[in-house]
Amino acid sequence: MLDGPALRTALDQLAALEPGISEGLRRVGYPEPRLRVRGYETLIRTIIGQQVSVASAAAIWRKLEAAFGEGVPAAAVLAADHDALRACGLSRQKQGYARSLAELTLSGDLDFASLPADDEEAIAQLVRIKGIGRWSAEIYLLFAEGRADVFPAGDLAVQIELGRLLGLPERPSEKQVRTLAEPWAPWRGAAAIFAWHHYNTPVL
Repeated sequence: MLDGPALRTALDQLAALEPGISEGLRRVGYPEPRLRVRGYETLIRTIIGQQVSVASAAAIWRKLEAAFGEGVPAAAVLAADHDALRACGLSRQKQGYARSLAELTLSGDLDFASLPADDEEAIAQLVRIKGIGRWSAEIYLLFAEGRADVFPAGDLAVQIELGRLLGLPERPSEKQVRTLAEPWAPWRGAAAIFAWHHYNTPVL
């Protein structure tokens, strides 16, 4: 798990492989670990945060907790009507996503305590939730489970900053980033966390 000591160890390993990462560490230092609570709450917050600013997502979450209780329980989401959720800032589309997550959670079809150890299999489980694509699934596995080799190469900030750190003339594509990162296994997740730290972007 990428807690503080493990994250520093991983970045030291990466710095030994990549001079650009080594220089970046000298410039900005080590990031703080960004581990979040495993389970429903982190995923519903991920859904809420899609395509809105960090401040807007936080404001919506505060309204939801005020209306439905701490952690916005899955049962409360399913029982709420459209207008009540909309009043808190959830669009019709995001309401559908939140209900999908709540249904899978309450039915036990999605067991956060026993997601497959294989990263790709775990991603396949998570993307069954409406509104959770590969990026969101990778973000969850990286931050809620601290999986060291999960690598969200589709993230724009990761592409931009790894391109800068490696001295590339232009932003690499997702495919190029995945290829560039292959030698960094099993620490690719740490590379993404450092890219966000260097870019100074809050993700979750």
